Amino acid sequence: MKTVKYKTNINCTGCLKSVTPLLNELDNINTWKVNLENVNKILEVDLDDDNDSAVVDAVKEAGFQIEEIQ
Repeated sequence: MKTVKYKTNINCTGCLKSVTPLLNELDNINTWKVNLENVNKILEVDLDDDNDSAVVDAVKEAGFQIEEIQ
């Protein structure tokens, strides 16, 4: 399993409702969460594989900015 963290602009529960169905339909995600309390709105994803581009694409499709944190 691989854990990846991203800086996003997902900043409210309404934003979470927009992105939830897109992230939940990805087969390679075990769990994910967004820390709305963090100034960088950190999205943390546990992946089954190395295909983190699917996560980036899903968040962008929902209309949000996303940038991987190294």
